[in-house]
Amino acid sequence: MKTKSLLISGSILLSALSLPSYALVDATQTALAQEREVNQERIAEFSAEELALKQRRDALAAQKAALDAEIEALSTTFGENEIQIAEQQKLLDLESGSLGELFGIVRQTAKELDATLSQSVVFADQPAQLDNLNTIVEANALPTIAELNALWQTMVIHAKNSGTAAAITVPVVDGNGVIHDQTVVRIGDLGLLGEQGYLSWDGTSARYYGKQPADLPSLNEAKSLGDGVTFMPLDPSRGDIIARLADNPSLLQRIAQGGFVGKVIIALLLIGLGIALYRGFQLFTLSGRISKQLKTPDTPNDNNPLGRILNVYQEERFHSTEALELRLLEQVLDEQQGLEQGLSMIKLLAAMAPMLGLLGTVTGMIETFQVITQYGNGDPTIMAGGISMALITTVLGLVAAMPLLLAHNLLSTKVDNLRNLLEKQGIGLVAQRAEMGNSKERVAA
Repeated sequence: MKTKSLLISGSILLSALSLPSYALVDATQTALAQEREVNQERIAEFSAEELALKQRRDALAAQKAALDAEIEALSTTFGENEIQIAEQQKLLDLESGSLGELFGIVRQTAKELDATLSQSVVFADQPAQLDNLNTIVEANALPTIAELNALWQTMVIHAKNSGTAAAITVPVVDGNGVIHDQTVVRIGDLGLLGEQGYLSWDGTSARYYGKQPADLPSLNEAKSLGDGVTFMPLDPSRGDIIARLADNPSLLQRIAQGGFVGKVIIALLLIGLGIALYRGFQLFTLSGRISKQLKTPDTPNDNNPLGRILNVYQEERFHSTEALELRLLEQVLDEQQGLEQGLSMIKLLAAMAPMLGLLGTVTGMIETFQVITQYGNGDPTIMAGGISMALITTVLGLVAAMPLLLAHNLLSTKVDNLRNLLEKQGIGLVAQRAEMGNSKERVAA
């Protein structure tokens, strides 16, 4: 409407500029008449729009009144319902009486029994039997007669199966992680026994323990438990004791924990013992030959040190006493060197073993501190590898050193005894030669 008025005013102005003065009055009157028409149209439009808005306001007011009335009615109904619910709750509490306490006891019993039987082998072949317990545990209302019957029947079955041994079929996880059904013997409530030993049960599947006890019973003995078999080793802790067997490694596993340094110590021990056994056998043989040679000094034999000394005496007996003494001393020193062969190596290995053990200790502690740096010290198990290496290598070093030192001491004592025997025999031969020389001098005089 404003645009139309502006157009009319503009056209009147242009016409007034182009017309003479007597026509200007007529043009102005015409423009005023047209403007009054436009204003009348605008007033009519405003009136219509005002009427529509009033009608819409009246409709919304009526709708609000209806909603207020509905809210009032709902509030009244809600209050009445709360009163009725409170009255019904009182009536329910009055009617139920001790059933509420019974429900609490039943639910608590079912929860405890479910926690016990979920990891028990009693229902390993009957997992559906535990669904009744789950229903009672998760229920929000009083248990039904059927649920109560199922509860005590589960208790009866558990008590009955706990005192019997039976063959059942359960899923077993093998070493490759493959699950397959296998027939095992359920020994009461204590565990499962398969062809390869006892099995652990996690509620859904079974797997063999990493380490089995030494006195493992057979399947036939387990099946006959109570039918003539009066004794059989069992784990009363339901597998905890058998699981702890894996925490007690064998001797080979202990040695393996020593790492490379432990293997080197074992190698040194074996080498030292090999040398000690070989030299011990040689010295024992030579001792026997020397004892035999002592019985026949006039017939020396080259297969023993004493025989070789006697041969030197036979060859050098016509020389002077001083020359014979030096020759015999030389031969004794040669024989002593042969007797002591290998003893220095045994002594060296005995000294190296604890040093290598100390090296393994330091290496293990370095590894332990490195693990602590990377992962912290919150979990002691991640530090067990380095600490085990440190302690095992120390033990291996001491264990290797003690038998080597003992062998070295025994062999050294044996060598000293033989050397003393050879020296005494040599000194005796020198004395005999000196006596023979003195006798000749007296005869010549």
